[in-house]
Amino acid sequence: MKGPLVIDFEALWQEGMHDWHGKMPERMKDDALEEAFWRQSIAKKIIRQTDEHAKPIFEAIQHFISHEDEVLEIGPGWGNNTFPLQAFAKKVTCVDSSEAVLDYLNMCFQDEQNIEFVHAKWELADIQAHDIVLGVNCFYRMYYMVDTLKKMNALAKKRAIIAMTTGPIQPHYEVLHRQFGYDIKYPRRDYIQIVNMLYQLGIFADCQMLKLERTYHYATKEQLISAQSKKILNEQFNPQHVEESLKSFIKVDTKGFHYTHTFYAAIISWKPVKEVRANDNLEFTGDAEAFTYL
Repeated sequence: MKGPLVIDFEALWQEGMHDWHGKMPERMKDDALEEAFWRQSIAKKIIRQTDEHAKPIFEAIQHFISHEDEVLEIGPGWGNNTFPLQAFAKKVTCVDSSEAVLDYLNMCFQDEQNIEFVHAKWELADIQAHDIVLGVNCFYRMYYMVDTLKKMNALAKKRAIIAMTTGPIQPHYEVLHRQFGYDIKYPRRDYIQIVNMLYQLGIFADCQMLKLERTYHYATKEQLISAQSKKILNEQFNPQHVEESLKSFIKVDTKGFHYTHTFYAAIISWKPVKEVRANDNLEFTGDAEAFTYL
């Protein structure tokens, strides 16, 4: 076999789940830690508060959905897409492994009739087909991504949609690497691996790149340097180097320090295919619950 089909993109995805020391982070394999993360995160949220950069992502997704569609959303989190989906689609079904997430959303939608919740991991959820199957930034714990994509394809009547935010990394990290020689935690998994896995399955997906912008706000310089040094791999670093690398990217006013970062979202979508391509040279299947070997 020749060409891109010989590359095991799922193995690259799995490798990218490990940390920079080659170990699987505990939160990736410990459901209790994952649940604690979401419970703590949601406790800090204002009710129905969503991320500003999520709005243009939903606007791009919305083009594929009609008012008559029933939508299956994977991993809704704190509802960035769930709130506008519920108001737009005929029905929304949310599947999430976190009780905290579903408790929060259930509280927000307690008087609504067109939304329901399924507490399960996507890989193990027993659920019927929907017109649209949607997942946005929800695949970070999914080890067997090919099986995940197969399931999306199988359960989508009209269209499967994936949205995933991507690079570039905040630009001052490039300065830290080039000018000061620091090792940086560059992203190890990205949308292009998903596109290639779909290609290997015989699914020729559309992919739209959406330019986004986010501004980080810090009251003090110390907060700025602390937050914007977390992707430095070196155990020791000079805070003055971080400050120097940030200078050309920061705006300062009476309210503090402001860092605007331009990045992208990949909107990957496809019409479901009846049969996906088998690839005997790549081992696509596995036990979604088995992390004992990691």
